[in-house]
Amino acid sequence: MPQEKEGGSRGGRGFAGMDPAKQKEIASKGGKASHEKGTAHEFTADEAREAGRKGGKAAHEKGTAHEFTPEEAREAGRKGGQASGRARAAAAAQRSGSSQSERQKEEVGE
Repeated sequence: MPQEKEGGSRGGRGFAGMDPAKQKEIASKGGKASHEKGTAHEFTADEAREAGRKGGKAAHEKGTAHEFTPEEAREAGRKGGQASGRARAAAAAQRSGSSQSERQKEEVGE
């Protein structure tokens, strides 16, 4: 018969029986070591997109997904548009061979 902990609940053995904070600490060390060693899995954009899609689908099915208010959706769209515009401007500047600071100096008249 398995031993029971105080309170009547059966505790896990090994890693599963550890305090969640201790589990997190050990797992973090493993992740850091694998990144330093170069053996950690790094997601491609397609893999990350698919994982996000699956997570969102599961959250909606469980009813735990965040539902955006119209204001939140507007704000997110605005931020995305601004980031996209900055990236597009930086790419154009790189293609033309001038930096953003050089273009700003030209606009000011320096």
